[in-house]
Amino acid sequence: MEYTSQAEHQSITLPGVRYKVARMSLGRRIELAKRLREIGLRGAFHAAGSGIEDQIEASIAHHEIDRIYLKWGLVGIEGLSIDGCEAGPDTLIESGPEPLVAEILAAIRKESNLSEEERKN
Repeated sequence: MEYTSQAEHQSITLPGVRYKVARMSLGRRIELAKRLREIGLRGAFHAAGSGIEDQIEASIAHHEIDRIYLKWGLVGIEGLSIDGCEAGPDTLIESGPEPLVAEILAAIRKESNLSEEERKN
């Protein structure tokens, strides 16, 4: 059996763009949990608040979590340049098209969760 630790996807939002995302492993799960721990707690705290400042802080935390997921899970991207430079996680976050960012985040989150069949085994 051959196992690949990455999943390749063809972009739906930008035809011709391909990207690879990391598949979950025990080590990667621990690494991700460590990266998300503090920001997740802060986001949850502010999400429970009722003031506008709490809502803004919760929104910032949510977007910081997206950044962490993207940097953690995006292995590579092909077929896209941004401002004349080859796209990568940092350039995609800072200057990339938001629909593609959302698509890649969805793929990363899908790869990081076990399916119902995998949970049974």
